[in-house]
Amino acid sequence: MLWHDGALHESGMLTLAAGDRGLLLADGLFETVLVVAGRPWRLADHLARLKRSAAAIGMPIDARPEEAILALSAYAAASRELTGLAAIRVTVTRGAGPRGLKLPPHPSPSVFATLAPWQPAMAFQPVRLHLTAIRRNEFSPLSRIKSLSYLDNVLALEDAVRHGCDDALLMNTSGAVAATSAGNVFALFGEALVTPPIEDGVLPGITRQVVLAAATEAGLAVREQSLTVAALETADAAFATNSLRLLCPITALDGGDIRRDARTIALMEALRADIQADCGIDPFAEPAKASQFL
Repeated sequence: MLWHDGALHESGMLTLAAGDRGLLLADGLFETVLVVAGRPWRLADHLARLKRSAAAIGMPIDARPEEAILALSAYAAASRELTGLAAIRVTVTRGAGPRGLKLPPHPSPSVFATLAPWQPAMAFQPVRLHLTAIRRNEFSPLSRIKSLSYLDNVLALEDAVRHGCDDALLMNTSGAVAATSAGNVFALFGEALVTPPIEDGVLPGITRQVVLAAATEAGLAVREQSLTVAALETADAAFATNSLRLLCPITALDGGDIRRDARTIALMEALRADIQADCGIDPFAEPAKASQFL
């Protein structure tokens, strides 16, 4: 299902101007939003990040992303097949412009959004990581926004798959851990939960934000500090987070096992509680859905 120009389109086909800068130059942004019970989880946070990201690249933003997310969420709520569960991606490009790199003086952004099925079994799954040679540039503003320029992440994931792993671990240009191909990284050391700081080339993830708050409430000492690969390998536990997979235990790095710690389950439970508080139900409430991590 596609939202464009204020309406839903079942065909999923979209017409863009041949000069659209999102198509030609990856000049644009996106957000991915989890929908539960027909309600977008942490919508205000996603919209706020999108607004900050647009400001960072000098692109105007209007109310259409919110309109698109709400329209697709309502569709998911009414759909017998989706039963209120879905993943929405909203994309904003700078729109069409003259040939060349120079920013158009009066951009007219294009906005569209797509909806895909989401199931609870997609979340909380363990992952095996491969340390890719592809680096994340912590000096680039794109490292801190959800830019359409995502090919590094695509190639990193492909590299991991070729090595028999589920996802890639990316370092930044200084050799510090930055992220997976699509998520933030955390490591547990004793009573401290460590995650790389934003300045290390890290996206300020929405789920990252929820986990940091939950960890503090659980009595863990939360530290945003640079993390080495060697430290990650010796952690009491490690995991990755994003808005659809939520919290995924990292069980191995290039074949070397990483320990697991029952305290990560408390953070998973906190995510469940946060989704229930925001969306009205816990999609993992049925035993068959919760057994994957309990």
